[in-house]
Amino acid sequence: MRLNDIADNPGARKARMRVGRGIGSGKGKTAGRGVKGQKARTGVAIKGFEGGQMPLHRRIPKRGFRPPHQKAWQIVNLGALQKAIDENRLDAGQPIDAAAMQAAGLFKQTLDGVRLLGKGEIKTKIEVKVAGASASAIAAVEKAGGKVELPPKPAAEAA
Repeated sequence: MRLNDIADNPGARKARMRVGRGIGSGKGKTAGRGVKGQKARTGVAIKGFEGGQMPLHRRIPKRGFRPPHQKAWQIVNLGALQKAIDENRLDAGQPIDAAAMQAAGLFKQTLDGVRLLGKGEIKTKIEVKVAGASASAIAAVEKAGGKVELPPKPAAEAA
């Protein structure tokens, strides 16, 4: 075999159709676009357009409100913390913060902070530093002899 003998298998590459090159080609004249009209033209983006009828996304009633600057918390349950401690991915003797949880593989990115929730049970005495925690999570950690440290609440502005 020589370098000049190397070739694709027959049928491995398909030649692109050259449209609009005479009616004898089979794809001439209208180039497979049918006849006239908006969709026969170039640069058409119809997507949700329904021919002047009120489109579906405007016919359906809208509900609710999503605050535009809402914080996105990374959620960690007590059961996941206990499992990471049992598997020696987290050291219960050291304060556990977002960076330690991320290094232990509990989540990929911290988003706006970590919120601790009370699903599962914790048997180890731990000290946790998180941006938020549910009342049940705080109670469960304190029952196991540990403590949850939350950031200080911002002082209310004087009116």
